[in-house]
Amino acid sequence: MKRFLTFFLFTLLYINVSATIAYDVRVYGARGDGKTLDSPAINAAIDACAGEGGGTVVLPAGNYLCGSIHLKSNIELHLTPGATIIATDQQGAYDESEVFGGPEYQDGGHTYFHNSLIWAEGQTNVSITGRGTIDGRGLTRHDTETAGNVQGGSIGMGDKSIALKLCRNVLIRDITIYRGGHFAIIITGCDYATIDNVQIDTNRDGIDIDCCRFVTVSNCKVNTPHDDALVLKSSYALKKPVITENVLISNCIVTGYQLGTALDGTYVPEKVNWVCGRIKLGTESNGGFRNITITGCNCFYSSGLAFEVVDQGKMENIVVSNISMSHVHHYPIYITTGCRNRGPKERQDVSSARDIQINNLIADDCDSLSGILITGMQGTPIENIRLSNIQIRYRGGVSHGVPTEYPELGTKYPEPGKFLGLCPAYGLFARHVRGLQLQNVTFLLDQPDVRPAIITDDVEGMKMENVEK
Repeated sequence: MKRFLTFFLFTLLYINVSATIAYDVRVYGARGDGKTLDSPAINAAIDACAGEGGGTVVLPAGNYLCGSIHLKSNIELHLTPGATIIATDQQGAYDESEVFGGPEYQDGGHTYFHNSLIWAEGQTNVSITGRGTIDGRGLTRHDTETAGNVQGGSIGMGDKSIALKLCRNVLIRDITIYRGGHFAIIITGCDYATIDNVQIDTNRDGIDIDCCRFVTVSNCKVNTPHDDALVLKSSYALKKPVITENVLISNCIVTGYQLGTALDGTYVPEKVNWVCGRIKLGTESNGGFRNITITGCNCFYSSGLAFEVVDQGKMENIVVSNISMSHVHHYPIYITTGCRNRGPKERQDVSSARDIQINNLIADDCDSLSGILITGMQGTPIENIRLSNIQIRYRGGVSHGVPTEYPELGTKYPEPGKFLGLCPAYGLFARHVRGLQLQNVTFLLDQPDVRPAIITDDVEGMKMENVEK
């Protein structure tokens, strides 16, 4: 009996202690009625929790109309099932953009963080978790924000759903983001970050990882009908070139359905212009990319894989495996270097790429615009590319209008659909490459196509084994 009473008292004590570190935002004045601006109350709960050394700030079921929420060290912001943070369009509800204090080589979305729905800078052990939702209803999707938070002529608008800069030990798990603004999630200069089991259905970029190290993105479903889904970048946002490295993307689904239809389950394909969906490295690439693994991902109604280094960075040690694609827009695989050189003019570095392997990839209903594109620069070839166990089924159907010459990328933005036009090869076009291996590669056509399957230009050391076309 004494043992039972001791256990019972210990249990009560544990429950009581646990309750003290879970801060209910309603205690601090949040209404959750979708009408009252609740971000001041949520920030008060975060401040109180941080003041006690950290813990969990809980949003019970309800609709919380919010401007800027300030995430702090050792805080877990937990959205329970039925809890929705709704981004307000109320003027002055968002923090003003910070002063950058230097040349802005990247657009405003990569430069400013404080004008976001949820943001943190220089914090440690920050988490956003739970089965609740973030609805960026009042966020802008434009990229014209500047210092002082002036965007498109309006003052005080929010720009991004979640923006974290120079943070360490980051966890974002289980939440849903709808209409995320310019970026649903952007993390810049963050180390040891985990983004897991997040569902995003948004009107611009899904997840952007910029100048970060030791990051895992897993089990996420990202629908981006108007922009990129999963993007690695290495911009000049930290006022110096910083490489993005040691990143694992696994078991994710990328789609380009109409906005909202991934969440409501109707899955209506979007009629796109230049891009939808996509797993991408670049275009911001001042520092480059190293030690990147992408595996076990499915891409539907998306623009495939794009690995682009055009701002004087280096791209190396990239491994891609076990990818399934269907209804591919513009191209299935695009690997390129260029000399856009968005950065300080005094930099003398040249964009480069080497040691890239893509293995076990299957794709169907691929756009006739272009096959696989691998294009380096004259005098600086892309080196050591290996494509193995790949089957791609193209729509084909091109019967005339095939160009006799294919333009170099040069200083242009690296988007074939906008600047390069119809590719003269339906299966693979390679230019300025040293060391290209094709093993067990099959190109199929749904309709006859007058173009050759493969064209190479300035390619050294090409090896082909069991290539069918």
